[in-house]
Amino acid sequence: MKNFKLRIIILSFLLLGAIFSLYVSFKEQNKGILTVAFLDIGQGDAIFITAPSGNQLLIDGGPSKAVLRELSKVMPFYDRSIDVVIATHADQDHVGGLPDVLNKYKVNIFMETGVPGESSAYTELKGKIEKLKIKRLEARRGMEVDLGDGAILQILFPDRDPSGMETNTSSIVARLIYGENEFILTGDSPQAIENYLVSFGTESPTLALQSDVLKAGHHGSKTSSSQAFVSAVSPEYVVMSVGKDNRYGHPNQEVLDIFTNFGAKILRTDLSGRVVFKSDGVNLEVK
Repeated sequence: MKNFKLRIIILSFLLLGAIFSLYVSFKEQNKGILTVAFLDIGQGDAIFITAPSGNQLLIDGGPSKAVLRELSKVMPFYDRSIDVVIATHADQDHVGGLPDVLNKYKVNIFMETGVPGESSAYTELKGKIEKLKIKRLEARRGMEVDLGDGAILQILFPDRDPSGMETNTSSIVARLIYGENEFILTGDSPQAIENYLVSFGTESPTLALQSDVLKAGHHGSKTSSSQAFVSAVSPEYVVMSVGKDNRYGHPNQEVLDIFTNFGAKILRTDLSGRVVFKSDGVNLEVK
């Protein structure tokens, strides 16, 4: 029996050593690299960001627990924490999977607009945030999430208390910056808000919109992606997070034509699956 226990102890130490070696290898492999993964979760949004520092940010959780399957493919198997979770707005296709995320991963900070949603998932999410005592912040323009080693997420909208706004209109719009590379992440923000940001962006360098990558608003719906906004962002890549053969007809052909006419390369999760970008602060690569 003593020999058996000794073997168990030795195997445990060997396992811990292997996990530690994997952790060190993972950190070294991703040193100086920003990874932005647009997850393949069907008709909805879920974006997982790993900063060069190793800090992690999840923006939205898609409509269901499919987000857990995707997270298991972009996170080390031993990793059970996410530093920051952001819900761009409270609709089911953006928060449906977040209660499951909070069940499985330790989350330090949760950020949202403060505009409640009608879905049961949002009600469950609020309860879990309170029960787990997760620090909750309401996003407002001027706030920044410092992910470390030069990677920063800037909040561009809401710029006021959005109480009373429709959920899509209140969507968090953010700009991720790392060195010379930028990403605009829009939730389901409609054209009215896009054009509002364009008008203010001409007056304030802190609201600059030009970026390498644009996450198309509202899954390529014609309610988003105005010509003025696309022109201001001038993206090299456009990502559409959309479900295959979805009942909404997303993405809209007129929107596809707008991006094509601007010369942007369109990447769609319904056609390509998960879309992953890697940046060293100068070079941007699609995996």
